[in-house]
Amino acid sequence: MMKPEAVDVLKNIRVVLARPSHPGNIGSAARAMKTMGLTRLTLVAPRDFPSAEANTLASGAVDVLEQAQVCASLSDALADVTLAAALTSRRREIAAPLLTPRDAAGELLACAAQGQQVALVFGNETFGLSIEEVEQCNLLVTIPGNPDYFSLNLAQAVQVLAYELFSQTGYGLDALRQPVEHASHAQVEGFYQHLEHTLQQIGFFERRPPDRLMRRLRTLFNRSRLQREEIDILRGMLKQIERHAPAQPPQP
Repeated sequence: MMKPEAVDVLKNIRVVLARPSHPGNIGSAARAMKTMGLTRLTLVAPRDFPSAEANTLASGAVDVLEQAQVCASLSDALADVTLAAALTSRRREIAAPLLTPRDAAGELLACAAQGQQVALVFGNETFGLSIEEVEQCNLLVTIPGNPDYFSLNLAQAVQVLAYELFSQTGYGLDALRQPVEHASHAQVEGFYQHLEHTLQQIGFFERRPPDRLMRRLRTLFNRSRLQREEIDILRGMLKQIERHAPAQPPQP
């Protein structure tokens, strides 16, 4: 099976890191993004970029760092954006809607699907977004967590938002599933006949009603929708049992 392409709608969504202070977090955020199909990274006044530490923690996502846009201000980073979501963990005294990542994802994706530019805006690791930066965004998004201890790393927060977006794109798991060939009716019936013959040979039906037991066994195996390979395995087991089972005297 051919490797599927990334979801096109995600190309209109960028991650904006405002004033990141640790290059390792930039690299880890790039890795989190690429894992979920996001490739557009914008950095606002980063303290240390580019850097070897960022490249190391990006692992296979160095290309995201190499294509990253660096801006002097958040205003510059959002110049062509029509919908910006500010990530915050603090109560803000502004009227922008406050949503969870799951609730916000639908609106963000719908906007991106129309060809508009969307931004997820994350603040500095220590201080978060300033009130002036939050006021430049349309939505407030908060990741809910333990009120007694809530301390997400910047890259972890990026991962949560990226996952919620990706999970709502309808991207299936078919590419990861092994192809399955279910057994035909004739193959299953052949197995049941073989099973009944083997159970008779080893004396399993002695003092037991064979018809009733076979009905129960049919019900058991029918629930699993046997695959062709499984039929081959089971019949191979039956052949080995027959080969080593002592001969039973004929029933009177």
